[in-house]
This record gives sequence, structure tokens and C-alpha cells, in this order.
Amino acid sequence: MKILMVLTSHDRLGDTGKKTGFWLEEFAAPYYVFKDAGAEIVIASPKGGQPPLDPKSDEADAHTEATARFKGDAEAQAALAGTVVLSEVSADGFDAVFYPGGHGPLWDLAEDADSRALIEAFAVSDRPVGAVCHAPGVFKDALRPDGAPLVAGRTVTGFTNSEEEGVGLTDVVPCLLEDMLVAKGGDYRKGADWESFVVVDGKLVTGQNPASSAEAAERVLGLL
Repeated sequence: MKILMVLTSHDRLGDTGKKTGFWLEEFAAPYYVFKDAGAEIVIASPKGGQPPLDPKSDEADAHTEATARFKGDAEAQAALAGTVVLSEVSADGFDAVFYPGGHGPLWDLAEDADSRALIEAFAVSDRPVGAVCHAPGVFKDALRPDGAPLVAGRTVTGFTNSEEEGVGLTDVVPCLLEDMLVAKGGDYRKGADWESFVVVDGKLVTGQNPASSAEAAERVLGLL
């Protein structure tokens, strides 16, 4: 198995002067789900190199068993620091693609033509596409071959409006993920705030929040 993981390169939280990026658990938990299953993992980001870490995801109350494992894993840290430039990555040869969240993807990956082309290539070839928390924002402009939005008529989930309100960023993010998925025709579902909730529709796997990270990755594996 060869799995592509795509992370954000965006580090500014709107006009707040604060930092954002990817959410550590949403990378670490899926990374180890895939690694422990024997998968070869390639990590990419729009700018390549070290992707920005959302500092809040590295605070004590956000740490999990997976993030603790990552902190002690020099090999994983080196892999993360050396992400491949996304524009240089082809979908060829990969069995699945997985997007960890954090707020960063709402600014860069949601607008990234290379990311969109990758997603469309995986989808049209019926290979698993997974995204967790804010990462379903990457589907904003992705289309099916008939020109319809990729998520139209598909059951999907992602960070809820109430969870965004809970972290106080409703008026900061470029779009509310729940509203965007609905506007694109998605059959949006959600579970309780902050609890694991994952939806699978064909080869499309979406998770609601950080707690959904490992389960979303496991569901992607289950499709391979």
C-alpha cells in the first residue's frame, strides 16, 4: 500500500495575528494507523518542507497517545520536515490520499489547483479519498467529470458550525465548513461536538473533528 498524505502550508489565522497550520493529532493518528498497517507513506504540502503546526494542537490538553508517539519518533519528524512539493506529486502509484485538517487548509488547499487535480484523479479512478475536521474544505472546488461538485449528493461530514463557534473562529475562517459542504450539494451529517464521527460514501471518507482522525484513517484502510 502506498498512501499520500497532504498537509497545509498556511500559517496565518486570518487577520488575527495568530498562527495556524495543521492539527497535530489529525496528522499523527492517521500516520500511525497507516504505518502500523505496513503502508508506504508520502507526505506533501503546497510549499514543501516543514508544514506549519497549529500551536494550539501542541498544547497539553490536545495531546494524545499518537501525538506523544510522534514526539518521540525521529523518523516521523524527519518525514514531516521533508514534505514533497505538492505540484510535483502525481496521483499515479498511490492507493489512497488522506488530508489532515487544522484551520490552514481552509486558506490554501481549498483554493489549490494541484490539490483539486489530485482529488479529482483519485475520485475518477475510484481510489479512496479521506479528509478529517477542516480538511473537507479541500473539496470546495473539486468536480466530477460531469461538472457537478464532487460532494454533490454524497454523504459527508466535517467540522461543525457549533464546533467552530466553540473555538471562537466563526468570523475568522474564510468559510464555515458545514455551510460550504451543504452549499455544494453534500448530504451533510454530524455527530456530537468533539466526539468521533466518520462518514463513508463509496470511496469518500470524511471525519468531523480531531477525535475522528484515527477512525477516518482506519476506514480508508478498510477500503484498500
